[in-house]
Amino acid sequence: MVDVLPLVEARLTTALGAPDARAAVTFVGTDRIEVLRFHDRDPDGDIVRYATLGMSAQPMTDPAALLADPVEGPRAELVLSVRAGRADTDKVLRPLAVLAASPQVEGVIVAPGGSLDVGGPLWPGAPFSSVLVAEPGGLVEDLELDVPRDPVRFLPLLPMTANEAAWKRVHGAQALQERWLTNGTDLRDPARAAVPLD
Repeated sequence: MVDVLPLVEARLTTALGAPDARAAVTFVGTDRIEVLRFHDRDPDGDIVRYATLGMSAQPMTDPAALLADPVEGPRAELVLSVRAGRADTDKVLRPLAVLAASPQVEGVIVAPGGSLDVGGPLWPGAPFSSVLVAEPGGLVEDLELDVPRDPVRFLPLLPMTANEAAWKRVHGAQALQERWLTNGTDLRDPARAAVPLD
C-alpha cells in the first residue's frame, strides 16, 4: 500500500515552496497530524500559509457507514492563509490539527461549504472560532492517486466570526461568500471585523 503523505507533502512543496516550520500533534486514537508553515511574498504584504499533513492518510468515512473503507472515500488536507505580522497566528497550529483530526475523531466528512468549529479563538485574541471550508483547486491542485483511491483535495479555510457563522447557518455558504465579495472583505486579514450582515 502506497504511503500517501510523502506525495501530499511533495504537492504542497511544489505549490507553496519549502516549509519554514512544522509542528506535530497526536491525539489519542488518531494518526499523527503535522501542520506545515509556508511564507509567501505577496505584492500586498507577506502571507503565511498553514497546511495540514496527515488528514489524508485515510479516507473520510460517512458517519452512517457500519465499517470504514480503508481505500475508497474522500481525502483532504486543510490550508489556511493569513497576512503575516498582524496577530500571533502561529498559535493556530493546534486548532488546525484538531480540525484535521475531526474525520477520525468525530466521523465527519469535511467538504466545501461546510463549517468547522474549534470551540475557542483560532489564535490568541482572534475574532474567529470557526472556519468555512472553501472550494479546492485554486492554490494547490488536487493530488490524483491510483484507482480506486479518491484524489487528495486541498481545502482552503476561511475564518468566520460568530455572527458570520450564525448567518451562514441560516443563509448558506454561497450567500456568505457573496456578502464577503460584495463588501471587498480581506479574508486573509487575521484582525478583520465581521462583514455587515443587515
